[in-house]
Amino acid sequence: MNRSVQIDVSTASRTYRVHVGTGIVRRLGKLVKDAGGTGRCFIVSSPRIWKLHGDIVQAALKDAETILIPDGERSKNLQTAARLYEPLIRAGADRSVTIVAVGGGVIGDVVGFAASTFLRGVQLAHVPTTLLAQVDSAIGGKVGVNHPLGKNLIGAFHQPIVVVADPRLLETLPRREFRAGLYEVVKYGVIASRNLFEDVSANLTSIFARKPSALIPIIAASCQIKATVVSEDEREQGLRRTLNFGHTVGHAIEAVTHYRRLRHGEAVAYGMLAAADIAVMRGIFPESDRAILAALIAHLGPLPSVSDLPNTLIMEAIRRDKKVLRGRLHMVLPTTLGKTEILSDVTDQEIIRSLATIGIRKQN
Repeated sequence: MNRSVQIDVSTASRTYRVHVGTGIVRRLGKLVKDAGGTGRCFIVSSPRIWKLHGDIVQAALKDAETILIPDGERSKNLQTAARLYEPLIRAGADRSVTIVAVGGGVIGDVVGFAASTFLRGVQLAHVPTTLLAQVDSAIGGKVGVNHPLGKNLIGAFHQPIVVVADPRLLETLPRREFRAGLYEVVKYGVIASRNLFEDVSANLTSIFARKPSALIPIIAASCQIKATVVSEDEREQGLRRTLNFGHTVGHAIEAVTHYRRLRHGEAVAYGMLAAADIAVMRGIFPESDRAILAALIAHLGPLPSVSDLPNTLIMEAIRRDKKVLRGRLHMVLPTTLGKTEILSDVTDQEIIRSLATIGIRKQN
């Protein structure tokens, strides 16, 4: 199935379309113009991504100017975002420009944050080049940067005008990065679609072979779930918090390891296991479903060890998390494969006990 799929995202601030299809990046110029990007375009990417995909993107946006910035979680900060402003100002960019982010989640978040703040906001288009970005971070308008004390603590909501997700761009993705994106697809299955969860389990051979016929359905299904959630709750006041399943512990692990040891999806995988364990202990999630989830995560590949991390530091990071409101942590727990609940009464003791199940114990 090499067809293209379109998913509409309707929010109070903007309605836009996500295009998923093989070779669709070649139509990038037309898709940006059709979405309202009729002014000058500035492409922002990283040197590594541009070396892999620059030719095809430049051919699709012939008159666009290109700016390259550092990539990786350690570069997801205000300093990197600030490096975009000067070349835009020197080039005479005005409010009619469209900034096209070409890269993974970090590039999308940093470039999106710069687009939301340059001249108080200019148009943004996403060309995600990782599986995680294609199914998650490029959709929904959450942009931002990290602070040394926590992930995504500085940011904004800034919806793109279009998202162009081409599975062909994933062919150069390292296997570990590809796996990291699959953990996010699994997350969507747990929170909203047992069918998606089971599709991933049943088609791993074709998925790891990166066959478009296997990738397009799971990318489109994930995008549709996120589009539905974002359309109902653009600014994460309620339903959208379900997308944070696995992120409470996951973000804390990333912060404690200074964003060096784990890919985001790997940290989310640990977070999903911890949340599932709390849900089982509370009697709201069947042990059989937890075992199925754990087996799939294990089958996707080995996770980096976190056994050396002290749970005290993890708990400190969790308390600084942006999901803490009025002193209460709002944590997403599964009730079955395909449904979750948001609870605000999860105790420190429950989290500490769940951390032990993924190997994080108190250090002497």
